[in-house]
Amino acid sequence: MLGRRRFITLSAAAAGLALLPGHRAFAAEPLIWRGNTLGADASLILYAEDPAQAHRLLAQSLEELERLERIFNLYRDDSTLTRLNRDGGLDAPPVELVELLTISRHVSQLSNGAFDVTVQPLWTLYADHFAQANADPSGPSAAAIAALVPRIGWQAVETDSRRIGFARPDMAITLNGIAQGYVTDKIADLLRRQGMRHVLVDMGEIAAVGSHPDGSAWRVGLEGAGEIGLIDRAISTSSADGTRFSATCNHLFDPRSGRCATMTGAVSVIAANATIADALSTAIAVGGRQLGDRMAVALGSIQVIHGTSNG
Repeated sequence: MLGRRRFITLSAAAAGLALLPGHRAFAAEPLIWRGNTLGADASLILYAEDPAQAHRLLAQSLEELERLERIFNLYRDDSTLTRLNRDGGLDAPPVELVELLTISRHVSQLSNGAFDVTVQPLWTLYADHFAQANADPSGPSAAAIAALVPRIGWQAVETDSRRIGFARPDMAITLNGIAQGYVTDKIADLLRRQGMRHVLVDMGEIAAVGSHPDGSAWRVGLEGAGEIGLIDRAISTSSADGTRFSATCNHLFDPRSGRCATMTGAVSVIAANATIADALSTAIAVGGRQLGDRMAVALGSIQVIHGTSNG
C-alpha cells in the first residue's frame, strides 16, 4: 500500500499549551498513545484526573479500534470490506458498515458524484499501470479507463440492514476517504460517554473532545494555511499531493471521468464530526473550489479552508 502524507499536525506540545490567565492547571499528565490505523499515523492524547482510569479507557479505545479495523481495513484479508469486495455482496452486514455507506451515499448526492466509494477499481488500474517499468507518466490509456468506468457508480451499491450488494459486476469499494473520520468519531464518542472532556483523537483525522485542560482550544497546524483552534469540532485535510503516482497522477480520482483529480493545494474542512469532515474534504479535493464554496453555503455548519502544498 502506498503511504499517506499528512497535512495536519498538532502544533502544541503533547504535555499542553501555556496556561491562559484565569485557568487552572490540570492535575494529571496526559496519557499519550501513538500508532497506526487504516494506513495512517494515529494518536490519542487523553487527560484524566485518575491515571488508572486513563489507562482503562485507552485499553477500551484500542479494543474498539481493532474491532473497527476488522470491518473497514481494505488491506486486511479478514476484514468485512475485503469480503464484500471479493464476493460482491454481504448478508447481515455490521451496523457500522451500513451506517457509513448510508452517509457516503448522502455525500455522493450532495457533491454531484465527486465523492464516490466505488472508485477502488480505478486505484487498482492506476497502481498496476505504474508498477510497470517505463509506465506512461500520464496514466493508463483512455481505452483502459473507458473499459473500467462502467464499474464505477455509487448508485449501484445497494445497502440495507439485511444485505449490501453490488448491482454491477466486478465492482469494489474503498472507504479510505471517509472511514478514518468515522473511526475517529467512534473513539471520540466512546471517551465522551465515559465523561472525558479533554481529549484529542487522531485516527487519521482529528477530533477534539472538549477543550485543552487549560481552557483554550486545541491548536492544529494546517500545511499552507496556518493554525486553527478546535473545541468539540473535527477537521480533515485532503490533497492530491497526499500520494502521487507521477507528476500528473495522484491518488484522488474523479469517478465521472476516471482521471486523477486536478485541484492543486490542500483543502481542509472543519465540521461537527470527523466523518463528515473527512468525506467533504475528499469530495472538494476532487470536485474543486467551487464545489467547496457551494457545500459550505448549503450546509452552513462547516468551514472550508484552502491551503497550499509543496507537492
